[in-house]
Amino acid sequence: MGYIKWAIILTFWSLFAAFLHYTLPQHDVARITDTEVRRIDPGENRWFWASADAGSDATLGNRDVFFISAVLTNGKVMVYRNEDTSWGWPPYFKFDTSNLQAEAADLRSTSADPQWVVIRHYGWRNEFLTIFPNAISIRAVDSPDQRIIPWINIIILTTLAAIFWAIWVRWRRFRQARIDPVLEDMNEGLEAAGDSIAEKRSGIRRWLDSWKSK
Repeated sequence: MGYIKWAIILTFWSLFAAFLHYTLPQHDVARITDTEVRRIDPGENRWFWASADAGSDATLGNRDVFFISAVLTNGKVMVYRNEDTSWGWPPYFKFDTSNLQAEAADLRSTSADPQWVVIRHYGWRNEFLTIFPNAISIRAVDSPDQRIIPWINIIILTTLAAIFWAIWVRWRRFRQARIDPVLEDMNEGLEAAGDSIAEKRSGIRRWLDSWKSK
């Protein structure tokens, strides 16, 4: 039972960490190389696409999606989708997809004359599942060595840690005050019942032995 308990705990926290890593904002310093529009027909990976843009027909199976291609400071390529989150999840309340695409197109540059930008996004890039991170905002910077401090992530993670700590402390106090005494009484009752049964068995055994001796 101990292995099952720890397996459940590790699975829960692994899934929770993956959820936070996917949802919380991330920042890439990159150089935008291209912007385009593609017709997308979501399939098995539809969970990793946002809903239709605000004001669009959400019943359509396929739709046009903006994409932003970039090169990171380490030379690796990255492709971002550019979709509204509207009032859905994650709660970025993004409604300016077209404006962001125009900003990205204006900031395109070449390797000979690079214009570095910070792309704020959430999500993952996975070639096998054909999923892309969703760009939230773009801002130009002077150098690829731009230092970024994720204040939002720090605040959210600190708040979550404080909430979990408060819940755990209150649960421990409740368990010590209400649950543990009940369990102790139950254990004592089971031990007393076990001792009583043992005494009865011993008495029966002595009675049988007395008959055998006769």
